[in-house]
Amino acid sequence: MTTTDTTHMRDTVRARLIAQAGFQGATEHPLPGDASTRRYIRLRRPDGATAMLMDAPPSAESAPCDPSWDRDRRIAEGYNAQARLAASRVEAFVGFARHLNAAGLSAPRVMSWDRPAGLAVLEDLGDAVYADVLADGAPEADLYATAIAALASLHRHAAPPELEHEGGAWPLLGYDRTALHAEVALMTDWFGARLLGREVGDSARADFHAAWDAAFDRLDGEEPVMVLRDYHAQNLIWLPDRAGAARTGLLDFQDGLAGHRAYDLVSLLEDARRDVAPALATDMIAVYEAEAGIADSARFRAAYAVLGAQRNAKIVGIFARLAIRDGKQRYLALLPRVTGLLRRNLLHPALGAVSAWVARHLPVDSWESGQ
Repeated sequence: MTTTDTTHMRDTVRARLIAQAGFQGATEHPLPGDASTRRYIRLRRPDGATAMLMDAPPSAESAPCDPSWDRDRRIAEGYNAQARLAASRVEAFVGFARHLNAAGLSAPRVMSWDRPAGLAVLEDLGDAVYADVLADGAPEADLYATAIAALASLHRHAAPPELEHEGGAWPLLGYDRTALHAEVALMTDWFGARLLGREVGDSARADFHAAWDAAFDRLDGEEPVMVLRDYHAQNLIWLPDRAGAARTGLLDFQDGLAGHRAYDLVSLLEDARRDVAPALATDMIAVYEAEAGIADSARFRAAYAVLGAQRNAKIVGIFARLAIRDGKQRYLALLPRVTGLLRRNLLHPALGAVSAWVARHLPVDSWESGQ
């Protein structure tokens, strides 16, 4: 089949899905892109009703992780398999959205979709992105407390083994050490070696991962919950006309896994794109602990620090990769905030071995050269 034939077939499916959702003849308004291979297009009917077309061609990324793959197979298959990313598979989004809706949370309702084409028509939750609403003066404590209420509600239940959708189910895999290590390796591979020019040898790399293993031990022994993975102010929509936790609209959750309950809280309060005052973050951690019934605050906050360091190490690597490999230089402007958060994370005793490795091989004084 030629590229032209494939494009024609996909266009046919696209038109069918739009018609099934009741938006035939709607005008199309593409939304700005970001770091993802997905595209979003707002559909607007003459009567003013809107919906969102998600365009996520499966051929745009390498394969997601099969549940049967061991560590070696995942490494051979590439980063998506190692880190257990959904590789923009639309069935992952559909499975998550339906699970979140069933839990009483505000994910976009799926109106029509097609798995092979990677297309879906979704409920349009609007433009009241948390980051924008907060910039316009909305009360931070209220919006963050509502987002935390949504997390606490989700975390009252153990992570399900899979997420059902029409025609099958999407497996909810674990946020295991292979995934955690693949992500922190971005710090040495892209931020350290490629951006700062500080290569590390095989021995130092082995020490790096051993140091992280000592930190990851702090995460063991907890019942896994659903982790949405990119839970921050640019992926949340303020829906004040809804009630309770449903006032927080949820986006960009298809890469979710079963993992530690502190991860999404870190994502929210240690935001790579928006400053969150330390005092507000401390208050919101306490709000989460109260709502989620955390019995051992010291243990939870140690895990929070570990996952903060892990996530921020990953992000400095991702931002460096986006700038160097993809030519998206604007991400370099975000690095000072993330490196600042990472420095603060590394002060926690749970990160002692990682902090010592960084001081020896990638000292913080060198970080400024990449910013």
